[in-house]
Amino acid sequence: MSQLGGRCCPILGGGPAVNGPRRAEIHPQSRRQLAHFRSPRLWRAMASREPFKGKATQNQWEKLFLDCTRRYTSDLSIFGKTPVRFFCSISSSRVQDNRFVRHSSEGETELPSYTWPDNQRPRVCILGGGFGGLYTALRLESLVWPDDRKPQVLLVDQSDQFVFKPMLYELLSGEVDDWEIAPSFTDLLKNTSVQFVKDRVKFIRPLDHLNHIEMGELGRSCSGGLVHLESGIIIEYDWSLPQCSRLVLALGAEAKLDVVPGSAEYAFPFLTLEDARKVNSKLTTLERQRFGKDSPPIHVAIVGCGYSGVELAATISERLEDRGIIQAINVETTICPNAPPGNREAALRVLQSRKTQLFLGYFVSCIKEVSASEDSVGMTRIGEEMSIDAKNHRNKFILELQPAQRGLESQILEADIVLWTVGCKPVIPHLDPFDQSNTFPLNGRGQAETDETLRVRGHPRIFAIGDSAALRDSSGKLLPATAQVAFQQADFAGWNLWAAINDRPLLPFRFQKLGEMMTLGRNDAAISPSFIESLTLEGPLGHAGSKEDSIPPETAYR
Repeated sequence: MSQLGGRCCPILGGGPAVNGPRRAEIHPQSRRQLAHFRSPRLWRAMASREPFKGKATQNQWEKLFLDCTRRYTSDLSIFGKTPVRFFCSISSSRVQDNRFVRHSSEGETELPSYTWPDNQRPRVCILGGGFGGLYTALRLESLVWPDDRKPQVLLVDQSDQFVFKPMLYELLSGEVDDWEIAPSFTDLLKNTSVQFVKDRVKFIRPLDHLNHIEMGELGRSCSGGLVHLESGIIIEYDWSLPQCSRLVLALGAEAKLDVVPGSAEYAFPFLTLEDARKVNSKLTTLERQRFGKDSPPIHVAIVGCGYSGVELAATISERLEDRGIIQAINVETTICPNAPPGNREAALRVLQSRKTQLFLGYFVSCIKEVSASEDSVGMTRIGEEMSIDAKNHRNKFILELQPAQRGLESQILEADIVLWTVGCKPVIPHLDPFDQSNTFPLNGRGQAETDETLRVRGHPRIFAIGDSAALRDSSGKLLPATAQVAFQQADFAGWNLWAAINDRPLLPFRFQKLGEMMTLGRNDAAISPSFIESLTLEGPLGHAGSKEDSIPPETAYR
């Protein structure tokens, strides 16, 4: 089993969490050094962690996310300034502290609201408990705060478990169990002051957009904004100092299945723990049904040959061996077009050695379920008859492929299970439908546009990180929605929240690419470190490197 510590903790290099000098006041001239310093000692220390087993799991997870930041930040001596005080008007739906009402034709109805422990301390509400959201909360916990300035941090997520998504593939190979990659937020946050609420976000009502904050009476609290949850609870992130309340958007992304006819009805996404469980259950059922030498092979169709699709194809082909036929479809003429050439070539060799059928230069136009009542003969390829087995089983599916490149002909494939790995959409909460003046600047992908300090444009008290954020690197290229980016953004977001609350300058985010890795089964992997050009470790050596080396792998970044 891949070493979780060796995969996760090296990511912390490159962000301000581990980059600062010990016992040093942060001056403007040292912030550049802060943003570019990396800690190989941390990588080496965390890469040697053993697999998490038994009762030690909880402690290992706590060390994984907490000790590594405290080790480098607990001795920082940072001196804040007294912030300038502002006051603004209160939302019309709020009648007094911690009380909201709904106005209707039947009168006023009091709404439940989240009660913050302390009405005088800053509040930070983090929506989403993935890599970005969870690590932002833990980053805030690790920083040194003045006694009256440490914020109350509330983490909201629709699940009660944090899921280490890069290891979902290993559920299919049987290398890990659910509990090893999905600890509860309660256990992870037990020794911190971070509060957790399991709920879904219904909509938000930010009150920090330009020209909205107004001066109020002296001593009157102001609202930074409201978060409405599906359960009906309202969370108000405010304080008597307007610059001291913040909202962090880190809700991640969800599968976009409504792309072609039939994809939402018949295809399995592979993005969450529940998705992985469903795929594993379906494969197990098919394996039991096709047990025996005379049984037909299991046909698996994988749509998309990016990192996720290729790792799925490699994992499932290794699991099924001669009992399965893997068919991978990609609109590009190559697999993993954005991967380093060494990784791409290594993955291609693995797929070819496992007899994976690649349909490159094609897109899926529709997916249909085979009906037992069909009288006509189906087709596997234009002009060829479909197998009798496909006609007689209702759980067979037909994929119609159309060429995306010249010189190719249409194809029709049959499959027992269809896996969909293309198309994700960021989860951005809806805004209050009754507040037409509120808008979020979104790009074409549906991500919130942010400035270089990770604040949403036009909303200085809202940060967006991970899949929720649209941010470009120094060359102007949009940063990928990977866990490597989310980890580093969370590090800077935590730091900038500290700076905003303590009236200090915010740091511009600078992404440092640390390397890429692909897991290709139990004993295969490909690693391309960023600091050694054209070097690729593959096969058993690459797999060993993913467990023992301090090189941060790309598979832990997505």
